[in-house]
Formats: sequence, structure tokens, C-alpha cells
Amino acid sequence: MKSGSDIHILIVDDVSENIQVALNILKEDSYTFSFASDGEEALDLISSQSFDLVLLDIMMPKINGFDVCKQIKKIEQAQEIPIIFLTAKTDTDSIAKGFEVGGVDYITKPFHANELLARVNTHIELSESKKELKKYAAEVENKSKLQAIRLANEIEENQCEMIYILMEVMESTSDETGQHIRRVAETCKLLAQKTSYLSEEEVNSIFLASPMHDIGKIAIPKEILHKPGKLTDDEMIIMKTHAEKGADLLKNSKRRLTTTASIIAHQHHEKWDGSGYPRGLKGEEIHIFGRIVAIADVFDALTHKRQYKNAWSVDDAVAYIQSNSGSHFDPSLVKLLIDNLPEFEQIMKE
Repeated sequence: MKSGSDIHILIVDDVSENIQVALNILKEDSYTFSFASDGEEALDLISSQSFDLVLLDIMMPKINGFDVCKQIKKIEQAQEIPIIFLTAKTDTDSIAKGFEVGGVDYITKPFHANELLARVNTHIELSESKKELKKYAAEVENKSKLQAIRLANEIEENQCEMIYILMEVMESTSDETGQHIRRVAETCKLLAQKTSYLSEEEVNSIFLASPMHDIGKIAIPKEILHKPGKLTDDEMIIMKTHAEKGADLLKNSKRRLTTTASIIAHQHHEKWDGSGYPRGLKGEEIHIFGRIVAIADVFDALTHKRQYKNAWSVDDAVAYIQSNSGSHFDPSLVKLLIDNLPEFEQIMKE
């Protein structure tokens, strides 16, 4: 908290004798002083210097004290400076107007030394206390923001941990390996980044949530899930329920990552032309997360061996995806995959 010579007071009065009287009374507290003989000079000083208190005469040439006070309150860096009016006018209307325009107090002329000292010291202390309180409030607010960020990060870490636990469950019940799930996540992340219109948070969400795209398969009978040959029509109907089942497992959470995972589980088998499942969504009715995972999942599945198929070459996989652009896949995402193919191939190699 400031004290003594650190306190800068501006005295504004068109009568130099009044300035001298105020100065003689206040100088014993070792304040630093500046002076102005009219309102214009005072405003120039306040615009260019920092003050802790203004003693302001009301009756002055050019601009009266009330109007000077109004102008001071429009200067951003000076709005909080306490202003005490110096006046010979003691009528109620003048006093009321002084407070109305932003003054914090008034002192009548001729000055009484003890009154002037007491009021100046009181308002300086109040002003300094107010600054300290604001500073403390800002520190508390910043600390609260940091605590909120830490809590949010902790919650997200807990969600990620749960996702990876569920992913391990997935791997134990499916022919899809952990490497497939990780490659799909990396491919989704890269494809999301290439769209350029998804935020960093959205890119991070799809990266962390995409491993749960087939979480619904934990509810599919093992004899269907692990069948080495082609599924019958009836078995395929049961297999397709994994999209709804996955969404049902996740739908009640309001957390960002789990909500994203629910969308992905539900929509990653929808097709651009509306022929997909479970709801037959079409075009941009399908969430961008679902459209991205659809390509990433198929691209990785085609280029890697499964128990019911051998791995395709990258060229064959790309040709298949390109031939289904506009039917199965979002054409704009297909183009991004093809235009940046070396980067997607690198994910496969790593």
C-alpha cells in the first residue's frame, strides 16, 4: 500500500492562495503535489500523469469543477481517482451535484486544517484499500480459474483412463487388435486436422473418443463376433445392433468425451447416400465425427489382415474408398485422404 511521497495529489484552484493554503496543511504528510489553475490544465495533467487524489475547486473560469469531474470519469485510467470538491458553496443542491458527477467528498472554504488532513487521509486510505481489494479479488479469480482448469483436466484424464479400460475390454472380445484401434484414432485425428474447420478441442475429442467406435460389440454374441466365415443375414442383423448398443452404453453421460464417443458409436456406419445403419442418415445429417470415423475405420480395416480376409494394398483400399465417394463416404473427406495419403500411410507404418 502506498504512503508518503508515493501518494500523488493534484490540487486544482484558480486562486493560487487557496492552493498554497492546502499545500501548507498537507505537506507535513510528505505527499507529492501537482497544481492546476483551471479545468483545462487539470485535464491535461490527468491525461498524462497518474494521481491518487484530486482536490478540485468548483467555481473556475473556462470549465467549472463539476464538468471537469465528468470529463475525468471518462478517462479510462483516471476513473477510480477519488475527487474531493473544494467549495465555498454549501447549499444542498451544489453538494448533491458534486456527488452526482462522481465526487467522493467536499470540503468548504476557508479550509480547517484538521478537517482537510482528516478527509484527504481517509479517502487516500479508502482508495488504497479498494485497490488492494481489487488486486486480491483478481488473484482469487485467477486462482479459481486455475483450479477449474486443473479440475477439468483431471476429469478429462479420468475419462481417458475409462476409455482405455473399455478399449482393453473391446480388444478382449473382438478380432480388432489394439493396434487397429490406435491407428484409427491417429487417422481420425489427422483427418480432423485436415478439415481446417474443426477446433483443436474437437480434434482432441475425436482422437480420444474414436477408440470406442465399436464398444457396442461387447454385447454381440461371441459365436457371431468371432465367426471365421461370412455372416448369415440373420447374424448380420444382430451384428448391426452394435451401433445402437454402443450409443445406449454411452448416451447418459454429459461429459464431452463420452458424448463424442456416443455420437461416433452410433453414426460411424451411416453412409453419405442414406443407405447405412442404424438410422439411415444422409449427407450432413451424419455428424462430422461419424463421417470421419467411417473413413478411418474402413481404410484401416481394408489394409490389415482380419480372420475373415487378407490385407488389401493401399492402392486397392484407396480405389475402393474413392469408388464409394458420394455413396458410402463424404466426398470432401475422401479428397482429404487422397490429397494427404503419404501422411496417412505413415500412421500405418508407425
